[in-house]
Amino acid sequence: MAQNYVGCCYRNGEGVNKNEKKAFKWHLKSAIAENVDGQCNLGFCYENAIGTDKNEIKAFEWYLKSAENGSKFAQNYLGDCYQNGKGTYKNEKKAFSWFMMSAIAKCAEGQCNLGFCYENGIGTAKDDKKAFEWYFKSAENGNAVAQNNLGYCYQYGRGTDNNATKAFEWYMKSAIGGDASGQCNLGFCYSNGIGTVINKTKALEWYLKSAENGNKIAQNNLGFCYENGVGTAKDNKKAFEWYSRSAENGNALAQNNLGDCYQHGIGTYKNEIKAFEWYMKSAVSECAEGQCNVGFCYGNSVGVAKNETKAFEWYSRSAKNGNLIAQKNLGFCYSNGIGTDKNEAKAFEWYLKSAENGNATAQNDLGDYYKYDKNETKAFEWYMKSAIAGCAEGQCNLGCCYGNGIGTDKNIEKSFIWYLKSAEGGNATAQHYIGDCYYYGIGINKNNDEAINWYRKASYNGVEEAKNKLNNILSGIQH
Repeated sequence: MAQNYVGCCYRNGEGVNKNEKKAFKWHLKSAIAENVDGQCNLGFCYENAIGTDKNEIKAFEWYLKSAENGSKFAQNYLGDCYQNGKGTYKNEKKAFSWFMMSAIAKCAEGQCNLGFCYENGIGTAKDDKKAFEWYFKSAENGNAVAQNNLGYCYQYGRGTDNNATKAFEWYMKSAIGGDASGQCNLGFCYSNGIGTVINKTKALEWYLKSAENGNKIAQNNLGFCYENGVGTAKDNKKAFEWYSRSAENGNALAQNNLGDCYQHGIGTYKNEIKAFEWYMKSAVSECAEGQCNVGFCYGNSVGVAKNETKAFEWYSRSAKNGNLIAQKNLGFCYSNGIGTDKNEAKAFEWYLKSAENGNATAQNDLGDYYKYDKNETKAFEWYMKSAIAGCAEGQCNLGCCYGNGIGTDKNIEKSFIWYLKSAEGGNATAQHYIGDCYYYGIGINKNNDEAINWYRKASYNGVEEAKNKLNNILSGIQH
């Protein structure tokens, strides 16, 4: 026992200078003397190359000796060896059995790993209730990983009832205990008001702690905070840096975001070739956003040669993975025969999916479909949804419906209101119509100065008719 203790002192620098070679030497002596803890620690040295070369086979052998001699810690490590094929063949049933022994012996790590087995069906039937029970035991024994997992169970109702307050409480315990995932989830709670009040500053603080501890999701979230000024001042360079770290750590969403940085020059120089490369990495990892952007790159020759067939293929993959923009773009491909045969039925189907899922542009496009199909009531309904969601084109079309009694009663005052919203959102057609409203007094009092102002904006945005009207007013010609 004393030999193992001396080894621990050298390994951790407790009461003596840290010396991993001496730690290994004393753990070896202890293990040979049949000390259970010494055998376990020797296995740990071999697994993690502490004072010796890494040797997973020897690590497994010493864990096995220690586990068979009753060490609950070695039983947990042995379960990990069988689960991940370290120093032995992969055997999930044996992994489960050893985790169970460790858990019953009240090893917090073993209890947590047993919960993970039940949650994911590793070596046993999937059972969310049992997963929750073991996470709970481990969490109460102070395991920070289990505390995070327990928070997840409460947040999403896995094996227990949904309870946002308890989710927040356990994430907090996990975060304070230093678990990077717990810190990230705590940041998410503060960001979205889950079990607590929204506090973007605290969200940023916990994302930062988690990100610095290597959590790739937090690194991406931190990039988002810096890019959009959430809980901190906007800083595109820091956004780019954190997206880069997360992307290089394999986070597919961050890879997409990094591609966006390169495409638009956010925090770095513009480089469409690199943008495409990162979008492709994201897309291959089944990130729907990345797949949509790869489709866009192929469709618009961004960092790659134009290829409408590939654009269609990537939009299809993204759309099937639930991306609203890709669903709309896929509808556009079918409607216009881009990369595929023209098929109005399929175009409508994808526009409808995107629209029903909340895409404002698709809602406007669906309104167009119904308008041309002579179903003015439905056209009006979809234009209204699009307009309320902030789509300038939908707002313009809604103004047109009110102005002409399409699918609703004619109401020139409401027509003016929606044209104005659309015009302020940059829609050139609406800017032209607002010019008309002010010039002729449609839904608003006549005002030549305002008419000139809006005709000028519409003219600048390419509306030739508005340009002619502007010239006529300025030259004193009535129209």
